[in-house]
Amino acid sequence: MKRIVLSLVMISCSISIVFAQTVIINRDPRIENLVKALSVDNLRFNVNQLVSFGTRHTLSDTISNQRGIGAARRWIFSEMSKYSIESGGRLKVEYDSFMLEPDGKRVPKTVELKNVVATLPGVDPKDNRVFVVSGHFDSRASDVNNSTITAPGANDDASGTATVMELARVMSKERFSATVIFACVAGEEQGLYGSTHLAKIASDKKWNVQGMITNDIVGNSYGNETDLKDNQKLRVFSEGVPVVETAALATQRQSVGGENDSPARQFARYIKEIGERYVENLEVKLIYRRDRYLRGGDHIPFSNAGFTAVRITEMNENFDRQHQDIRAENGRAYGDLPEFVDYNYLQKVTAVNLATLANLAMAPQEPKNVGILTKQLTNATTLTWEAPEGIKPKGYYMLVRETTSPFWEKKIFVAGSLTQFTLPVSKDNYFFAVQSVDEAGHESLPIFPKPIK
Repeated sequence: MKRIVLSLVMISCSISIVFAQTVIINRDPRIENLVKALSVDNLRFNVNQLVSFGTRHTLSDTISNQRGIGAARRWIFSEMSKYSIESGGRLKVEYDSFMLEPDGKRVPKTVELKNVVATLPGVDPKDNRVFVVSGHFDSRASDVNNSTITAPGANDDASGTATVMELARVMSKERFSATVIFACVAGEEQGLYGSTHLAKIASDKKWNVQGMITNDIVGNSYGNETDLKDNQKLRVFSEGVPVVETAALATQRQSVGGENDSPARQFARYIKEIGERYVENLEVKLIYRRDRYLRGGDHIPFSNAGFTAVRITEMNENFDRQHQDIRAENGRAYGDLPEFVDYNYLQKVTAVNLATLANLAMAPQEPKNVGILTKQLTNATTLTWEAPEGIKPKGYYMLVRETTSPFWEKKIFVAGSLTQFTLPVSKDNYFFAVQSVDEAGHESLPIFPKPIK
């Protein structure tokens, strides 16, 4: 269901905020063509090829070309390098290598880990935004420390790795203002080690990571136990209160009621809006948790480093397929095998990723210093902002929603020359945000305003 209105409406202070039912969907043909270029056959091939290495356990063989994590990462690197050639060399492929020391738990010995990272640099020298999308290519079976048993990991997480690879193949043929990084990471099952190392690099090098998506367990549409069969929903997990929130920011959040307006929540809403704009028969469900109950994924190290990060996961998980030795018990099959992946569903999930990343990377940068004037008591709301660096926006959207609504319900366009706008509604009764928009309708991430006295 398309809930967010994309309408270019010039308004004055006399207009009232009425939440109409009209829905207008404007799609950019460039993004539509990229979405159409995503191949179910490529996704299936990538998953099956990763499974063919027998196990991709973090501590498995690194010498063989037929079995183990070494063979898997070399194959991923080789495929990404082909995409680089097809892009005219613009896609930069490299290993992110590091040594992992024993931790007395899931890492019994010193081992070298290698992430495969492909970077598509942005074309605007004034735009230093970075968007990261990841999937983990390591796998496991029932015993997390058994590095020799067959562990196909078709859905967990060859599906996420295949998604990232297909995104790199298709998106590297286009040019974007911002930089997009496609990361296939290792060591997730042993403790999020690959993503932790990549997040540290991003922090140390001061990458301007505006959004990070990890795709983990994204190719299954059947939930065991519940017997739910649903290929029309996926989940986006996002943290509410940022883990790096300072005492001053906590005080501000409490005073304005911003518990559901963290950068991660804004990013999740954005994924819902843009994903549903371009992908039919798929509803993006916002889950107000950092991750599944008492579990974690590769977005968490990025969140811990202060970056905006979310997790995309299928709607219904099948736990007969996760972390299971391949076997049959009482007529019931266990094991994460490729024949249980729903590849048409996986294509839709990949399309949500692509539409989101492309729309963001094409959009102007976010407005700066967004605020709400609070110098006097009033039943009107005045939003202020400053123009971003780089490409000049055509204008800005004032986003409005009820305090009980999870989604932005109203998008009001104002011309690009303006840096202040007054809405005839009380800031006590609604939440607001501001985002930049260009001539083609690409929107930046929404910025939740700070009180300005």
